[in-house]
Amino acid sequence: MQAAFRGRKNAPTQNVLAAVSFDLKFVYVLAGWEGSAHDATILADALQRTDGLRVPPGKFYLVDARYACRPGFLPPYRGTRYHLKEYGHRNYPTTPKELFNLRHSSLRVTVERAFGCLKNRFRIIDTNKPFHPLKTQIKLVLACCILHNWILSFGDDEIIPVEFSWIPNETNTQPPPGTEDNAAWVMKRDEWANHMWANRGLSRI
Repeated sequence: MQAAFRGRKNAPTQNVLAAVSFDLKFVYVLAGWEGSAHDATILADALQRTDGLRVPPGKFYLVDARYACRPGFLPPYRGTRYHLKEYGHRNYPTTPKELFNLRHSSLRVTVERAFGCLKNRFRIIDTNKPFHPLKTQIKLVLACCILHNWILSFGDDEIIPVEFSWIPNETNTQPPPGTEDNAAWVMKRDEWANHMWANRGLSRI
């Protein structure tokens, strides 16, 4: 089974899909998929499960560029600079798409900070050579996420990484065939980007 679990890393890994709130808590976790599985495939599985991921009415999740733009899921513009560091040193956004990506990145950094905190706190899930059977590894991820949430609610936390320490996925990636962008949501994203650009002088960039 090792070949299927080799994704972007050399060692076998499992792919974990998670939805994170802005207070760094995990609100949904699906663990156990092969490391080579595409994120869009895992999302489709999460949405089809009876106890799977649900998008609250009138809301949407911020996702990275490997997902399609579709109802309930909003990725950044592909092929446009995205990382917070790319906008430093007075290198301000010059187009509506860049401004949208900057604000998207400023919000979605929460996901990377939550995972960074989780891995720093529970080193057992950040090892390249786990010694447990796959079923146990899946349970470990879920248990660590539950404990993470509990600590943030009732304990002291001192290991949350800073915003500028994360490295996002590339924005020039494409979702797999069959998961193309939804035209209505592409138009909605364009409307929001243009609205942000038109009102950029009224609020902080």
